[in-house]
Amino acid sequence: MTNTSPGQPTRLANTGVSAAVCGPWATAHRYRPAGHRYRLAIAAVAGSAVLVTSGVAAARASGSSVAAPQLDWSACQANDSYECAEAKVPLDYRKPEGRSLSLAVIRRKAKDPEEKLGTLVLQPGGPGGSGVDHMFSNYDKLPAELRERFDVLGFDARGVKRSEPLECLTDEQYAQEVTAAKGRPGEDAVDSAAASAVRFNDACKSASAGLLPYVGTDYVARDIDQLRQAVGEDQLTFYGRSFGTYIGTVYASKFPDRVRAMALDGAYDPVLYADQPYTYDREQYLALDAAMGRFLDWCAQTPTACTFGDSDPREAFDKLLRDLDTEPVTTAAGGKANGYTVAYRLMFHLNDGKAKWSALGEALHKAEQRDHTSLLLRPPSPESFHFLIPNVVVECVDRAYPTSLRRLKREVSDNVAAAPLLGPAIGLGPPTYDHNHAAACVQWPGERVSRYDGPYRAEGAAPILVIGTTGDPDTPYQDSVSLTRRLDNATLLTFKAEGHAAFGRSPCTTAAVTAYLTDLTVPPAGTVCEDEAPPKQTPPEASDRSQRTPSEGLGRQKPAGSELRYGVDEQHDVIRVPR
Repeated sequence: MTNTSPGQPTRLANTGVSAAVCGPWATAHRYRPAGHRYRLAIAAVAGSAVLVTSGVAAARASGSSVAAPQLDWSACQANDSYECAEAKVPLDYRKPEGRSLSLAVIRRKAKDPEEKLGTLVLQPGGPGGSGVDHMFSNYDKLPAELRERFDVLGFDARGVKRSEPLECLTDEQYAQEVTAAKGRPGEDAVDSAAASAVRFNDACKSASAGLLPYVGTDYVARDIDQLRQAVGEDQLTFYGRSFGTYIGTVYASKFPDRVRAMALDGAYDPVLYADQPYTYDREQYLALDAAMGRFLDWCAQTPTACTFGDSDPREAFDKLLRDLDTEPVTTAAGGKANGYTVAYRLMFHLNDGKAKWSALGEALHKAEQRDHTSLLLRPPSPESFHFLIPNVVVECVDRAYPTSLRRLKREVSDNVAAAPLLGPAIGLGPPTYDHNHAAACVQWPGERVSRYDGPYRAEGAAPILVIGTTGDPDTPYQDSVSLTRRLDNATLLTFKAEGHAAFGRSPCTTAAVTAYLTDLTVPPAGTVCEDEAPPKQTPPEASDRSQRTPSEGLGRQKPAGSELRYGVDEQHDVIRVPR
């Protein structure tokens, strides 16, 4: 069904060192395992000491009654338009009087205090996405109504970036793993992937043993409730995208009476994710490959806009990956980009939907020409690794994979065979992102005390809005349908489009989500938005923009030294201003 006017909905019947990047986080922090005393150096900010004290008191072992941390806000060092603070929370909620860890927290206060509705938590994707960076990159792009009527808050979850970051492989070791990976692996690739996963796991156990059991989503949800208490709210308003939807689902299920409004965009089916992981992985393999296939089919149908593949882009793509595996391209930095590099980048760039298709066609054409300026010939960087490490670890804590290595090989082989375009590279490579975690998680060496075991009903919560995109390559649309059914009181808003997540990508979805978050207006059941922007003709300077250094062109929204959004480019996981 087509809209009668643009933008209107239709209806259908032991870790490492944390970098000091922002605010009062002016010194390095290290979580030390048992036998060492944890110390936090407090830095002077703007001439005055910033002291963050722990409000954690003795509590029941369930962690359901823990005193709120004290947040001493001060201007963020990276951007003084924002306020930053540290929140001390229990490392282990079973022992709330024990050791604590520090969470980096950021906020912007409501621009219209008299009309303030409360606090809006922005929860990025991942696991591993930085909530602090997400705020820097996205706050100014939020609709004015949200900025005017909410204090907007973000935080780096435990184990992420500024909040006691997890350490596993070193940058050099991770680079070796991804450099050895292939776009079209050989027959022994399942065994190689399992061996790579063992190296990853051993490194995690060596560097972060004291933190590994405690980074699961049950504890992250408890942390959010600690922050709710710290900012003095009876209820929270919450927007989560991608993995942030699983965090939101767990929070609403644990604390249903503390939800004012919750929008879950690009949702996870929580039961499949946590308890039936092979089934969940298979659906993600299929969704990613289907999105890649639709893009390549568009290339075949519109060769003047795509410029890749001539009459058979699918065959050309397979040949490209094999050729690059045989003879990698030397990058400007002296690294090597091969078929795996192209597949890895496409896994993320497809999240931008049709708006990126012309640029991807050009990038594939450049890769054919062995032009190292192609945005797809950029090997994963250290910034990528710092996202990917918690991405793997958190999922291995959250998810209950069977421990059979024989089944691992069978399931991964079947999933790869079902997704021939990108499946072999992603599924048979080293531990990196989402649906290739099975090899690491089956062999995971740590406890899972912070895993959430359900239920996922959020019984008694206020109405929850789930937003699903029909062509989502990352979180399949069916997950949003399933989550809506699993929750006790939820409505599904559908965005008929390519790409990952919906808010900010169309006037229709953005208006519906904004009205819900502010006025609690739930869209009628069956509402569908159909206003995705069509593929663009690639501007001549597009490839040059994709090669910019991290701080170019982004002003003060982005902390220096970031690559970014999940190690792809400046645009990934950015909430766009709908046109």
